[in-house]
Amino acid sequence: MQQKIILASQSPRRKQLLEWAEVNFEIIVQPTDESFPATMPVEEVAVYIAKHKAIAVKELLSPDNRSRVILAADTIVTLNERIIGKPKDREDAVEILQSLSGSHHKVITGVVILHRDITISFSDITDVEFHELTNAQVEFYVDKYKPYDKAGAYAIQEWIGVVGIKSIKGDFYNVMGLPVSRVVQELAKLIG
Repeated sequence: MQQKIILASQSPRRKQLLEWAEVNFEIIVQPTDESFPATMPVEEVAVYIAKHKAIAVKELLSPDNRSRVILAADTIVTLNERIIGKPKDREDAVEILQSLSGSHHKVITGVVILHRDITISFSDITDVEFHELTNAQVEFYVDKYKPYDKAGAYAIQEWIGVVGIKSIKGDFYNVMGLPVSRVVQELAKLIG
């Protein structure tokens, strides 16, 4: 893919996934409000936030550059239809991981691609099940990896994913923050 797209995300994991997929991109971000209507179904939240990220970056661009392809994404974790955000501090991270221990949760990544007057939006859902984790395992992970910038307080590609995840159903890379194979397919349809 030769045309350089804009990634509207500071996530090092999304950057890494696009690099692995050999997508030509640059990063441009604009801080945006990540709040959403309280009545919004949880399945729609990630796309809603991603769309705001993409539009904020598009508005930053000069009129000559507004026809460039912009890719934005947002990942949320849900447990029993409740959104679990990024932990506020160590205590919150420990509580989140204890709540995920021994249970199933969903990781939903919303993706929005803007190109001229075209908007492509979709979400990808991966079901994740954790083994029962001991308090010592949870505290070790939080203290060593400091997962404060991660929805659900963990990264699947780190120690906790290797030893703590019992099963996943769906796209592994979606849990990292981007369903990259679907993104590449959508970009190929859009810009070749």
